Amino acid sequence: MRRHRRTAWGRYRAPLTAAILALGLCGTGAFPAAAADAPGYAFSPGARTVEGATGTADAPRLDAGRVYRGSLPERGRLTYDLHLTEADADATAYVPVTAVPPPDATVTATDGIRVSVRDAHGTACSYATARFGAALSPHPVTALGKREAGKALCQGAGTYSVLVERLDTGNAGTGAAGRWDLEIAPVLEPRLSAPGPSEAPGNWDSATPEPLAGAPRDLAGGAGFTAARPLGQGVWRTTLVPGQTQFYKVPLDWGRRVRATAELGGAQGHGYVGGALDLALYNPVRGLADDASLGYTGVRRPVSLVPLPPVEYANRYAAPAAVTALRFAGDYYLVLHLSDRLGGTFGRGPYDVTLRVRVDGRAHAGPGYAGRPVPDGVFTATERGAVAAPVAVAGGGSRGDGTALKLVAAGGFGLGTVSLLVLGGWTVAARRAQSRFRAQNPTA
Repeated sequence: MRRHRRTAWGRYRAPLTAAILALGLCGTGAFPAAAADAPGYAFSPGARTVEGATGTADAPRLDAGRVYRGSLPERGRLTYDLHLTEADADATAYVPVTAVPPPDATVTATDGIRVSVRDAHGTACSYATARFGAALSPHPVTALGKREAGKALCQGAGTYSVLVERLDTGNAGTGAAGRWDLEIAPVLEPRLSAPGPSEAPGNWDSATPEPLAGAPRDLAGGAGFTAARPLGQGVWRTTLVPGQTQFYKVPLDWGRRVRATAELGGAQGHGYVGGALDLALYNPVRGLADDASLGYTGVRRPVSLVPLPPVEYANRYAAPAAVTALRFAGDYYLVLHLSDRLGGTFGRGPYDVTLRVRVDGRAHAGPGYAGRPVPDGVFTATERGAVAAPVAVAGGGSRGDGTALKLVAAGGFGLGTVSLLVLGGWTVAARRAQSRFRAQNPTA
């Protein structure tokens, strides 16, 4: 008869176990979910669709202040028109182009895009390239075309051509074949209202500071430039899966500078992945200031940007590209990319990444512009960065806007409460069943 008692309890043991697993333990994170695929690039919600032309005759027009979305064919190049009016003749025009290959593309270190700007006579105003680099992983890459005022060539009002083309090493027939998505975001910087500096700044402190210490605070980055999450100085933590890219923005006033280090957490397994984690810094018009990547053997390792000077208008007259990019105040973008090759060597993760951001320097008033930039406010550091940045709380936790953590807490406590209620309900039901069994079987 003892066999019957176990059978009576067994009627409830299976559903009780299932309830605990589904509601209790899973809800509290005892059984972590499998890593999801890397999310795609977040294009600007207001992007206007435009398809480039194969020549100048029918090239579509790009207007500063708007964001455009298109696609780039595997072969050939696209042409767009950038028209500068008489009022814009002495302004500097920036045309950043972000290329987004499909996640299954096969790329090499030298694959990427080239962007050039030309005047009506075909004279080149600028060339810029962006490549996938050591990561050997498809991810958003951005090249910045320019028509700079005050140069010997490409001056005055009129129509300028923006040419976008693929750089590749003959990957036809592989995953690289096909079109890449594009995001184009032209910007106009007006001239100064009075003569300003015409030489690069002097010496600046180029010593590498000690990385910030302290418990990291959780803050996931956005999936694109327009979706970048604002942050300030501090130690931050996020998670990435192979192939994923996250964007942050750091507001910098004139005279301020940013130092950044990214640390990739350890993983189980053996092997080596070159360019496993890439850390890049872009200026407010998406011009690359610096990027760095690290090789990975499964052991926790950091990668750091080179020490950079404070943001100054006169930096544009310097020779190094890392300095010339720091030419105006505004939101600077920190971009993290985790190579998709990690998945084959160390698994799909997710992987912990700790981002240490130091912002220092003495803020001061910038040079006065003769007009308003387009879009308005692009060269003004946002105040949202300080507001949106999480604040440390007791116990090493974090607090940003609180929404995500409140949802997690509500989910954890809610599911935990439900699991306890279910547990109690099943227990009561089981005891009642046992009582009925004893009443019907007094000799049991």
